[in-house]
Amino acid sequence: MAGFFKSLFNKITNRAEIDWDDLEADLVSADLGIRLSTAILDELRDLGREISADEVVETTRRHLAKRLPADSLPPAPRTDGKPFVILVVGVNGTGKTTSSAKLGLWLKNRGHSVILAAADTFRAAAVEQLQRWGDRLNLPVVKGSPNADPSSVCFSAHQKAIAAHTDFLICDTAGRIHTRHNLMEELGKIRRTLAKQDETAPHLTLLVVDATTGSNALNQAKEFHKASPLDGLIVTKLDGSGKGGIAVTIHDQLGIAPRFIGTGEEPEAFAIFEKERFVQEVL
Repeated sequence: MAGFFKSLFNKITNRAEIDWDDLEADLVSADLGIRLSTAILDELRDLGREISADEVVETTRRHLAKRLPADSLPPAPRTDGKPFVILVVGVNGTGKTTSSAKLGLWLKNRGHSVILAAADTFRAAAVEQLQRWGDRLNLPVVKGSPNADPSSVCFSAHQKAIAAHTDFLICDTAGRIHTRHNLMEELGKIRRTLAKQDETAPHLTLLVVDATTGSNALNQAKEFHKASPLDGLIVTKLDGSGKGGIAVTIHDQLGIAPRFIGTGEEPEAFAIFEKERFVQEVL
């Protein structure tokens, strides 16, 4: 039993009767949000009898599973031979650049060719970090000059990926919500630039959120979704925090599904989102 459910189970088991306010606080603190927490509590209260710790855990799991989407198919190479372009967005500190590299390795390990574009150019450290990952994982990285326009880096990387018939291009982009206007401008420009060489690009836009930041992650999802329509989430820092509930809340409120999860520091600590496993093991 994973972190959140284990502590919930132990807490309830050691009590003569359930403290409903305490249970509500536990559910909300796991980032399940008021709406979902209330639905779980209502169902349990409606039983009108003493309930066990097992029933609390199973009811919570069932509600989570109901609010999460069915598993998505993994990204697949295009049939026309052009690169499948993935934009990775998110604020600095969420594990965005690391997740871009891990996603590259995940695809490479499945036999696909990958190019990384270091387009978070406002933070020199992000470019260096991606280059270090590229060297370590043997993935090519395209970068521009310091403070280069992010869209020009994506354009160059896209050009190279097309010429080399690369299966996937992953662009590590905007690492800040400085002002919403600037964010929209920057991401809009990147999308238009990619579309110049392939009008269907980008094909997948993923927001990286840190599972431990709770409502901040929800606010980031709202802002980025306005600036650049999001297709899914990469949820990071799920290694033992027991705070994966934010993935459920974001999907519940914004319809943006978790697609990948990061569960540790190592490059291989990265997996495609599987609902059953997430509800059983991660939360």
